[in-house]
Amino acid sequence: MAIGKKCLISAFVMFIMAWGVSFFVHGVLLAPDYATMQGMRAPADTHPLIPFMILAHALFGAAFAWIYFQGKDDSAWMGQGIRFGLAMAAVTVIPMYLIYYVVTPVPFAVLVKQVVFDGIRVVLMGVVLAWINR
Repeated sequence: MAIGKKCLISAFVMFIMAWGVSFFVHGVLLAPDYATMQGMRAPADTHPLIPFMILAHALFGAAFAWIYFQGKDDSAWMGQGIRFGLAMAAVTVIPMYLIYYVVTPVPFAVLVKQVVFDGIRVVLMGVVLAWINR
């Protein structure tokens, strides 16, 4: 299989994984926290905006896979996936939620949960991506 085809398949899998695990993190684990926060949209108000959510996860999945392929080497796939996931969490998840904490009324406990849960999500994505491309 050519690297182009592998990258496309990986991007699709990462999109599905990003979408599904994000739903679990934010729609299940953090939903009770979000329900008590001022300024959050009601779930019914988000339905017309779902295309933006799909676009965001599609872009993230494609970029996640593409960046992985730029630095993929012949080292052990598990370690490579964990390192990649941690690096991507440091580039995306942690800075994003720290900025959100500064500019939105998010309680510190929710910030910590967001960073931990989404950090785990991105590391898992890195491991799955490395496993697919071992």
